Order: sequence, then C-alpha cells, then structure tokens
Amino acid sequence: MTHRSTGHPIQNTGHADLVQARDGSWWMVLLGVRPRGGTPGWHVLGRETFLAPVTWVDAWPVVGEFVSGAPAGSGAVSRDDFDLAELRPYWISVRSRSADSCTTKERPGWLTLRARGASLDDADVAFLGRRVQHLRWRARTLIDPTRGSGGLAVRLDERHHYEIEAADGRVRVIARIGSLRTVAAERAVPAGPLALGVHADDLPPKDARSGPDTLSFGIETEDGAFTVLAALDGRYLSTEVAGGFTGRVIGMYAATGEVHFDWFAYEGRP
Repeated sequence: MTHRSTGHPIQNTGHADLVQARDGSWWMVLLGVRPRGGTPGWHVLGRETFLAPVTWVDAWPVVGEFVSGAPAGSGAVSRDDFDLAELRPYWISVRSRSADSCTTKERPGWLTLRARGASLDDADVAFLGRRVQHLRWRARTLIDPTRGSGGLAVRLDERHHYEIEAADGRVRVIARIGSLRTVAAERAVPAGPLALGVHADDLPPKDARSGPDTLSFGIETEDGAFTVLAALDGRYLSTEVAGGFTGRVIGMYAATGEVHFDWFAYEGRP
C-alpha cells in the first residue's frame, strides 16, 4: 500500500497503526507529508498525522480514502498577550530555555528575551516559537527593541531560516540558506515598538522549478496595513533542502541585548 508514483496530495505514507474507535469503526493512523510546488515537490510542515477508514473484507483490512483537510480551528486567530506567569504549553525553544533568557514575569504583559547567541545561526539562541500547522498562514508580533535587537523568524535549523529583525531604528529581512547569509531588504522605522509580520501564501506551480509557497516579511501599521519588505521563496525552508522531518517553526528571538514582545498572533488561512 503506497502513494508512490501517484498524484495523491499526501505522500511518504507509513508508520501506520490499526485502531478501533468506541463506536466499533476501524481506522488506520499514519504519517505522511503534503509536498507542493514543481517537481519533485517540497514539503514544509514536516511529517503530519493522517486518518484513513478501514473495512474488513474476508478478514483482511481494506483501507479507504484518507481523511484530510485543515487542522481543527483553521481560520481562527491564536493570540498570546503574555499575561500569564507561565508560558502556554505550545511554545517551544531551541534545545533549552532558561528563566533568565525567557520570561513573562519581568515586564507585566510582555515577553522578555535576553540574547544568548549572536544570531539564529548559533546553536544556542534565545528563541520562542510554535509549530506552523497550515499551508497558508500569517503571524504578527509587537516588538520593543529599545535595548537590543531581535524579531520574528521562520526557522528549520541554524542553517535554514528567514527573519525580520529590528534594531536601532531600522528593520531588515535576513535569509540564511545553507552556507549563504544575506540581507534581502532594509528600511528605517520610527524608534519604539513596532509590529512585524510574515505571510505564507500559495505559489501555484508554473513549471518544475516552482517552490511550494512565498514567505512575505514586512511591517504593520496601527490600522492593520501590511507593507512587504521582501518576499522569499519557501522551498529553501523545506525538508527537501534542509533535511530533517519536523517542519517549520515560527517565533520570536533576541540577537543582542534584551528585547520585549507585547503579543504574538498566529492565524491559519483556508
């Protein structure tokens, strides 16, 4: 049983288990990926969990069509105003997270990150993120970089990440792809807190070279208008390029000094 050499949107199926629900129905729980773009396809969410109905014919399991679709709560905005003493359980960090480098207790209603590494290129970095769950999404945060530098990043590992960083009255979009690191855009901004954002949008395949999506990084005004500073090819933040199997993480980081974040919002889009 395989989806190999087919046009099915779910590929690399495997690691399956048969389970029986309380109503007596049978299901197969398995892993798979959803590649997009041109040939050979790029998947960016890592290995996901899927369900397929199972019927029994002559004592043999017959697997039906996969149950797919948007994750539960798709389209809803998940927002954290950092008003709790402890972080919510969906937040993850790189390797370790000390109370000194990541806390909501120092400045009430704000997340405080203190830099540990010089950038997201370092193995030890002050980073707080959540897993990307949708093919189309957007994330936003309000940052106060008065006493340091940091921003909003989409990360796979130390060698594959895109970010928008604020410091000293300027913002810049940085792309790290393997051994290459470049500043894709830079702009002056007023001093003080500002809203940073990133949008992930479909990129309909034009040919075999088309990537899976476009990641647009920019700044947001108080009325919600979004100004794109750079739009980057999403294929370079995919498993096919970076390796691994866990998928993208979107989150906040501190590169130097001390950086504060008032809120973070993530929205899956149909």
